[in-house]
Amino acid sequence: MIQKLLICALLILSCFGALAQFQERGRTFDLVNLERHQVRFDLLSPGFSYELGLFRNQSISTGLGLATATYEEGYAFGLTMNNRYRYYHNFQRRIDMDKNVSGNSGNYIAAAQAIFFFQLRVSTNIEGPKDFNLGFYGMVYGIQRTYKNGFNFNAELGAGLYKGDGVPDGYGPLIHFTFGWVATKRKSREPVFD
Repeated sequence: MIQKLLICALLILSCFGALAQFQERGRTFDLVNLERHQVRFDLLSPGFSYELGLFRNQSISTGLGLATATYEEGYAFGLTMNNRYRYYHNFQRRIDMDKNVSGNSGNYIAAAQAIFFFQLRVSTNIEGPKDFNLGFYGMVYGIQRTYKNGFNFNAELGAGLYKGDGVPDGYGPLIHFTFGWVATKRKSREPVFD
């Protein structure tokens, strides 16, 4: 009888321990350090972006802002839609060093897509029809930091394929820098330990 009570007590305690770990981990898709939603207004290149936390250390983001496409055929400058699938790789290292991780402050590797629409283009020197669209498909390495007052900067460097609609395709770099303000509430700046 005592053995049965001891086993029941251990089962109940293990259930409470598992529930406590589940609540500490963030409840939704195991987002311990990643923000579930983050809206940012870019100040340097007027625009905005939205980032959605999907899984532990993984998010998707989309944004609209000024950018330049530069590749073998020339350049195009105008309003651009930027899409990313990000994997943040250094949250735990930043926590171990007592650094901020709120507001998705971390370094990441991302699959990147940028679309340069002809309707929103300001200037170009690429030869072809006037109504061509241009897309970038590649990989980038990025650094994002969000500070206590809400200011945020994001810098990316990468390379990939520029695929044109009516113009020649080619390979080239992607350099992207934004400075803005995060409009959504951020998680606590205190580190969360597993």
